[in-house]
Amino acid sequence: MLTVLEIIKKTTDFLAGKGIESPRLNAELLIGHALGLKRMQLYLQFERPLAETELERIRPLVRRRGQHEPIQYIMGEMEFHGLRLKVDRRALIPRPETEQLVEHVVAACDPPPASVLDLGTGSGAIALALARAFPAATVTAADLSNDALALAGENAFATDLAGRITFIRSDWFAAVPAGPFELIVSNPPYLSAEETARAPLEVRGFEPAQALAAADDGLADLRRIIEGAPRFLAPGGLLALETGMAQHAPLLEIAAAAGLVQAESRRDLAGRDRFILARA
Repeated sequence: MLTVLEIIKKTTDFLAGKGIESPRLNAELLIGHALGLKRMQLYLQFERPLAETELERIRPLVRRRGQHEPIQYIMGEMEFHGLRLKVDRRALIPRPETEQLVEHVVAACDPPPASVLDLGTGSGAIALALARAFPAATVTAADLSNDALALAGENAFATDLAGRITFIRSDWFAAVPAGPFELIVSNPPYLSAEETARAPLEVRGFEPAQALAAADDGLADLRRIIEGAPRFLAPGGLLALETGMAQHAPLLEIAAAAGLVQAESRRDLAGRDRFILARA
């Protein structure tokens, strides 16, 4: 019988051979998930032999990762801004950059907003994080995908925030109530077709294409949101967007033409232009 450590080593070698980044970390996470153990618990059991029934739980997960399926989808959950969220192929996997968007919004909102709109909510990550950060706010979360809305609703119930958020099916602002909203936030599709084609297989092969790419070199949906926002923002209300890195010059021009003020770029943790904040 093989021990936990031996299986970790074999799995690491297998994933490395498939071109998976950080194969040892992936191996530990998958094996720990299959066994119901945190990584530290896994370390304490390195010498324990694994039963065949345990190996049967591990093998399909490793095969899926070897095919470059994102580990978040395989494990079925992840942490986002202190919330444990369900993730699957119905919606984009929330990124650390999107956590940073939430942090920029929280820091910029003093006093806290009374009304929040999250456009393209996907898994519900932004809406749920802001509902928790602003407990007195009413939060509306919109998405065109029924599958994404179903997932977001499941996450709202799992985090005990279901009573705080109204979910609506809408093509950006098309079915959004008049508001006004003191905060509008969105992480819309912003990759170009070329960028999507060059993306890792984990992204282009598994995450929903409609949540990744937009027309007009990735600008189309951002343009619609910026141009539509003034009709839904309260005076002085904040628009906060996650964007592509090379899009800020045209987006700031679009924001100015739409009548938004104090428009500015913010950088992500890697020092890249990633976020735009502007006010009505």
